[in-house]
Amino acid sequence: MANSTQEPLHLPSDNLVTYDSPYPLYSMSFCPNSSSITRRSSDQLIAIGSFIEEYNNRVDILTFDSDTLTLTLNPNLSFSHPYPPTKLMFQPPSSPATPLLGSSADFLRLYSLKNDTIEPVSVLNNSKSSEFCAPLTSFDWNDLVPQKIGTSSIDTTCTIWDIEKSVVETQLIAHDKEVYDIAWGEAKVFASVSADGSVRIFDLRDKEHSTILYESPEPDTPLLRLAWNKQDLRYMATILMDSNKVVILDIRSTTMPVAEFERHQASVNAVAWAPQSGRHICSAGDDAQALIWELPTVAGPNGIDPLSMYNAGSEINQLLWSAAQPEWIGIAFSNKFQLLRV
Repeated sequence: MANSTQEPLHLPSDNLVTYDSPYPLYSMSFCPNSSSITRRSSDQLIAIGSFIEEYNNRVDILTFDSDTLTLTLNPNLSFSHPYPPTKLMFQPPSSPATPLLGSSADFLRLYSLKNDTIEPVSVLNNSKSSEFCAPLTSFDWNDLVPQKIGTSSIDTTCTIWDIEKSVVETQLIAHDKEVYDIAWGEAKVFASVSADGSVRIFDLRDKEHSTILYESPEPDTPLLRLAWNKQDLRYMATILMDSNKVVILDIRSTTMPVAEFERHQASVNAVAWAPQSGRHICSAGDDAQALIWELPTVAGPNGIDPLSMYNAGSEINQLLWSAAQPEWIGIAFSNKFQLLRV
């Protein structure tokens, strides 16, 4: 990778693999233990979700062969999904051999992948008073306690599920407005972002209190996404609605961001930390660019430049960095899912 003081490195076209879907795409997830399903241990399973503005949507499961650099649809593992999934996520690798896939939309749904089939396991409703559930904006699986999932909702709550018992463990009114994203840090600590413009940290050992880590500089500017750095839990990243900034926060300091990356030419839509490095993060947005950054030790007077960049040719809706194969980043734009080798 290039030094941050040099021109950013443009990724060559032979370092990417593209899958064309019949549908517009948004959500995606890499399976951390694909070898329990795939015929070859080097193959990677990837779930991708459609974004069709109607009830009937799809989740497709692809196999990525890193030797031949091909993405292949698995028709037996693909299935219809109610509404567009706002997030897809496979259970963390410390879990049993049979992978579970979670999705959020009208409910939290879990699916089991066995042999060459996928089966619904549970449909979880966090409403105590209705058979309907306020739409779920996102969820996160607890890496350290994989029977726990946290969901975020437009009804201002975060709900912690014990998925083995299919019961709500805790439900908190987390914010003053819609909660847009949630991320686990430690076994009992999670954070969330909201339309109220705040990042809040919650400790399940003290449910009455939360810590406001950051608030939007412009009042009531929503924060849309949150990414907690799993390699260095001091850091998290968030993005503001209609902003070209990626805001990097240090949980030890609630006064100012430690860095702000401002080289996107349009709104940022997604951020993902590198799974193998505590100092690298990727962002993508409406300027069709995916940019890789390195956390600075000292910010320069003219801001921070990305290490490398890739132009997708269309607004990038989502990105994810593969933990199983950290040299690959997945992005979704239009009806394409693309893998970038970094």
